[in-house]
Amino acid sequence: MQNKRVLVTGGAGFIGSNLANRLVSDNDVIAVDDTYLGTPENLDDDVEFVEASVLDDDFPVDVDVLFHLAALSSRNMHEENPQRGCRVNVEGFVNAVERARREGCETVVYASTSSIYGSRTEPSPVDMDVEARTAYEASKLARERYAEYYANHHEMNVAGLRFFSVYQGFAGNEEHKGEYANTVAQFADAIANGEAPELFGDGSQTRDFTHVSDVARACELAADHETTGVYNVGTEEAYSFNDMVAMINDALGTDIDPVYVECPFDGYVHDTMADYSQFHEATGWDPEISFEEGVELVCEPYLDDE
Repeated sequence: MQNKRVLVTGGAGFIGSNLANRLVSDNDVIAVDDTYLGTPENLDDDVEFVEASVLDDDFPVDVDVLFHLAALSSRNMHEENPQRGCRVNVEGFVNAVERARREGCETVVYASTSSIYGSRTEPSPVDMDVEARTAYEASKLARERYAEYYANHHEMNVAGLRFFSVYQGFAGNEEHKGEYANTVAQFADAIANGEAPELFGDGSQTRDFTHVSDVARACELAADHETTGVYNVGTEEAYSFNDMVAMINDALGTDIDPVYVECPFDGYVHDTMADYSQFHEATGWDPEISFEEGVELVCEPYLDDE
């Protein structure tokens, strides 16, 4: 993407800031964020930062492309306050897209979620039947339906990306998320500091871990190709938490065993894996960073500090 005026909502957050920083060398990038889950410290100096909520009506929307990543991004945040979650994730989406549309924007890429697939050890295709088990999932499915409306009624290019377990590490733009950061980041930080990571159950649960640089590139490609519809962004590979801890120990040269605790959540998803074939067909995207390489990238900064 080049010479475009771009708005990234949630732009100071984890994924949003990585996307904004990726695009700013060749584009005019505005990052809008209310700083609940983001910090402007994540952003390059050339990114224009605007502190605002996606529910506001005065942040800039005169753009060529809208990347809507703003959200309450976990089930726990939603269950604590489902009304607020609905307002931010659904009303905030409609507000941003509608305001941008009225200013002439025709291309939107937004964050959905892979959580709606539930627990599956086989790759999950985008056309499988899904259902909402949490308020968070309900809000993201609502986004997908409103996106369908904007694509059909207003003939916009609107692509929803269902991200799978995105990570980068605390030395990247993830540290500010704290307890909401990906388990790779949390476990690596614990082990690097001589602490045992806590794993739910027996640690056999699996995730399709996807590096944030591949996710940011996916967002850009979705806009470049003016795609419409819903797509998976993952690697079609899954690793257990036990495997992940072993890989972190190998990368750090440590030997710290995890502590196993009872899972405190009802309906905890045990396994995830993407089928990203439709997104590959639409854009040519493939993940470039293997999980082995990704774990090493997460751990490198701790080795540099020694």
